[in-house]
Amino acid sequence: MTAGPIAPEPVAEPAAAQEERQKLRKHFGRFDILFFLLCTIVGVDTIGTVAANGAEAFTWLIVLAAVFFIPSALLTAELGAAFPDEGGPYIWTSRAFGRLAGAVNNFLYWITNPVWLGGTLSVSAVAAYTTFFNDGKDLSTPAFYVFTLAFVWIGVLAAILSFDIGKWIPTIGAWSRLLLLGLFTLTVVVYGIKHGLHGFGFGDFSPTYAGFVALVPVLMFNYVGFELPSTAGDEMTDARKDVPFAIFRSAFLSVLLYGLPILGILLVLPVKAVTGLGGFIDAIRQVFTVYGGHVGADGSVSLSGAGSVLGDLAAIMFILTVLSSGVTWVMGSDRALAVSGYDGAAPRFLGVISSRFGTPVRVNILSGLVSTLVLVLAHELTDGSAAKLFGAVLGLAISTTLISYLGIFPALPVLRRKAPYVPRPYKAPIPRTIATVLTLLILFASVQLVAPGLGDHWFGSDFRPDGWSYGERWKYLLTEAVPLAAFILLGVLFWALGSPTRKSATVKK
Repeated sequence: MTAGPIAPEPVAEPAAAQEERQKLRKHFGRFDILFFLLCTIVGVDTIGTVAANGAEAFTWLIVLAAVFFIPSALLTAELGAAFPDEGGPYIWTSRAFGRLAGAVNNFLYWITNPVWLGGTLSVSAVAAYTTFFNDGKDLSTPAFYVFTLAFVWIGVLAAILSFDIGKWIPTIGAWSRLLLLGLFTLTVVVYGIKHGLHGFGFGDFSPTYAGFVALVPVLMFNYVGFELPSTAGDEMTDARKDVPFAIFRSAFLSVLLYGLPILGILLVLPVKAVTGLGGFIDAIRQVFTVYGGHVGADGSVSLSGAGSVLGDLAAIMFILTVLSSGVTWVMGSDRALAVSGYDGAAPRFLGVISSRFGTPVRVNILSGLVSTLVLVLAHELTDGSAAKLFGAVLGLAISTTLISYLGIFPALPVLRRKAPYVPRPYKAPIPRTIATVLTLLILFASVQLVAPGLGDHWFGSDFRPDGWSYGERWKYLLTEAVPLAAFILLGVLFWALGSPTRKSATVKK
């Protein structure tokens, strides 16, 4: 005897979900998804942070591409094609582990992005502007706020607009990445031929545990995001075919777009001269002297003629690149939060799709307000220090982002077991092994973010962040752990506030 097909498991769905999904519009095609993914994964704001760790950074970048990046692409390709519902990672997590887990996980997934937009990305844009258009001089406080608030709210406006309009920001951002990183890599070759390179020995590439601890969190932060287009699953024209297509092509391009510029920075600048905030910008400025300009004996760089023109163009592309990074993540995570709102895992007020735009306008505005609050608080608490602001917000953004994947990655084997009847146009190999390895790596990176060096020499000189002393280890622990605990509690609160919506749920046939 042969067993018959397994009957689909009934899903309880609130009436609000059916109402809101009717407002969504299908205009998210195959190449839109590809461009969206390039903006999601390839972020230029962290290139300097990675390069500041020396030639070893390139080694770990390649290793993690093999053991983390590619496996996560395989995992997400299956989930995105098999469960192409609006909300993507929220749907996968809540179906696998329940709405409470989905609510907490999704709040962490969402809150990261307004924090990142208002902190790290806006400060990176300011750094590019001041370097190329303001002779390296800091902006006055009023000018700083005018620039950064315009940056934040242009991003929010792009997220609010109907996707057939707003998607042009990711498209422009993808081309800006290709042009900027391609031009930079080519120019490094020209610079090396003309002036010679900084150089490093083969031994400098040797991996170390201290380097692993320092680099794994930021490299994983760079390497996540394959699931983001699936937050707009109901807006895709053919998610089951297009998601795997876009994921596998973007994976190959992303490794190149990260690896070549980082190697270029290491070739051009001494490691001690590379900073997290300005490393990539400084390298652009230095190598562009081959088109016009010079490097002084004291290391100061002056561009002229074609070098100045191309430098200004590179600065504009850099700003467009960081803006598009923020826009894509806000577009996606705001959709996921809105879905949890009409699915009963967040306040119903947030789970509203605009009939006019087909976007979650209420959540978009909330993201803009959170970004503004983070921008103002971080600027005032760091006394206007761009480097301190950059480092503080980047650490928080990385930790909240990575922890949210503790719910996403294990969903693959669980949904294989709980929903075997779902058609899977693409199936990842060894799903349990992939999910386990990815989850353990995320867990390790999350622990090291909160307590650097734990398991070897907690907060020792090889592990603690720059600017912190061993005596400040408990203070650092609290600065990381307290916001995370608060975000988790807020996720639980959102779930509790979604109770009336859950009570209206009926079985979806």
